[in-house]
Amino acid sequence: MKIVIKNIAELIQTEEFPRKWVAGKDMSHINTIKDAFVEVENGIITLFGSMKDWAGIEDWNNTEIIDAEGGMVFPTYCDSHTHLVFAASREGEFVDRINGLSYAEIAEKGGGILNSAEKLQNASEDELYEEALVRLNELVKMGTGAIEIKSGYGLTLDSEIKMLRVIKRLKENTEVTIKATFLGAHALPKEFKDNKEGYMDLVINEMLPKIAVEKLADYVDIFCEKGYFTVDDTQRLLKAANELGIPSKTHVNQFNAIGGIKASVDLGALSVDHLEEMADEDYHALKGSNCMPTILPSCSFFLGIPYSPAVKMIDKGLPVALASDYNPGSTPSGNMNFVASLGCIQLKMTPEQVINATTINTAYAMGIEKELGSICIGKKANLFITKPISSYAYLPYSFGENLISKVIISGKLQ
Repeated sequence: MKIVIKNIAELIQTEEFPRKWVAGKDMSHINTIKDAFVEVENGIITLFGSMKDWAGIEDWNNTEIIDAEGGMVFPTYCDSHTHLVFAASREGEFVDRINGLSYAEIAEKGGGILNSAEKLQNASEDELYEEALVRLNELVKMGTGAIEIKSGYGLTLDSEIKMLRVIKRLKENTEVTIKATFLGAHALPKEFKDNKEGYMDLVINEMLPKIAVEKLADYVDIFCEKGYFTVDDTQRLLKAANELGIPSKTHVNQFNAIGGIKASVDLGALSVDHLEEMADEDYHALKGSNCMPTILPSCSFFLGIPYSPAVKMIDKGLPVALASDYNPGSTPSGNMNFVASLGCIQLKMTPEQVINATTINTAYAMGIEKELGSICIGKKANLFITKPISSYAYLPYSFGENLISKVIISGKLQ
């Protein structure tokens, strides 16, 4: 089955050859084609260009024509950092923050990650799957076509496995490209409050090998932060994961810069995520590496914490990715359109930089840059069509408006 999208006002983020990522000054540029078309066959982009060069259709019996009606066409967002599988919302903590409690104070009184862990441990796999599927379908409507989903609300062997099996079911039963990340080292469960070494032993010696045998995780992750897990813990986990052939992504520098970035880079992490606090040595560690700095501006927005210095990273020649951090505690939204708006409004990135940061660069941060992240012949046809808009800058500019009219995943209209 062939699909042709015609009458596209502007085709955004086109490439002749797939790039690894976009970094530094190159982040200020995107390729586009005005008055364009795209052809898709068997879920793959086979041709695109200007309408004046479109040769038309030979076999109308096996072709679906979609008229963009003057809308723009983008590659779908790749959201490279989420906690989509969870058991319950945490609006009570939202009210606590309004009343002046800090993230640490809420965690101290039993809230935060441990709150989500307790609720998830009591939920069935089927319940978690059905709720996560509803969330995922809502994100697709908002333009997300690829998503990374972490465990980390289980904090026991059985519950971490349960979460990862839910993610596997989502992979198997949807068209969305999904990557699974094992985040057992997300927080210390209550029973290990005074025995972090014991919990790290559980994560490394029991959880990780079983997950590797069942092939439930594409990546491993750890929350490297004061009060959670140290740089030494991070090195220990990433070394164990490397020995099992599982690459890593890490939570670092959310509240403090304690050396987690260098440790992550040295051990081959694909991305380092959060980066609200950056030291000079962190930029140096990232420069020349193969690690994607990933910023989560919705978290800063919701918690009222500093925003990551995105422009400084770009000025230093680094690539930057933007992801949602969708989770019930610190970012109860996976709306990548809003993430793009925050990139412009709060991080002071240009629309071009934001487009690169939410497509090509987040695709790299998921290890899927060869199949998604741009409009390129041979890549998967994950696209969204906007309503008629005056320019691609209007998308992040109009942060409260739903501007997406149609979404196509793997060549199928959703």
